[in-house]
Formats: sequence, C-alpha cells, structure tokens
Amino acid sequence: MTIDTPSPCLPPAWVSWIAQDSNGVWWGYSVEPLRNETGWYENELGRHVRLGESEPLDWERSLKSIRKQIVK
Repeated sequence: MTIDTPSPCLPPAWVSWIAQDSNGVWWGYSVEPLRNETGWYENELGRHVRLGESEPLDWERSLKSIRKQIVK
C-alpha cells in the first residue's frame, strides 16, 4: 500500500518528518515523532504543524522522512 503525502499543502522548510494519525490528520515534525495508540507525537521536542487531512489508510506505517538530503 502506498501512503501519499497530503496535498496540495507543502510543509514548511523546517519539517523533516510527516505522519498521519488514525483520524486522518497529517502532521509535520521537525524531529522524528513517537507513535502512540492513535497517532504520533513530538515528545515535547522540536515543532509540529497540521498539514491536512485525508482518509486514514495504514496510518501506523505513515511516518516518512522528507529531508534526508544535505543541501550544498
């Protein structure tokens, strides 16, 4: 199953991780979030922002790193 990122929203430049909660809400995180029984949380480190909402498909495996490349 493919997990698509929310559209048409582009996350802020500081977002390094995206994940979807069980209710369908997509979030962006500055640091890798932790998972709980219904979604993801930043554990009081870094920042987070709501990115959008879509059908919650396989939310438990939705965590994706989006800033792995080093910009020169």
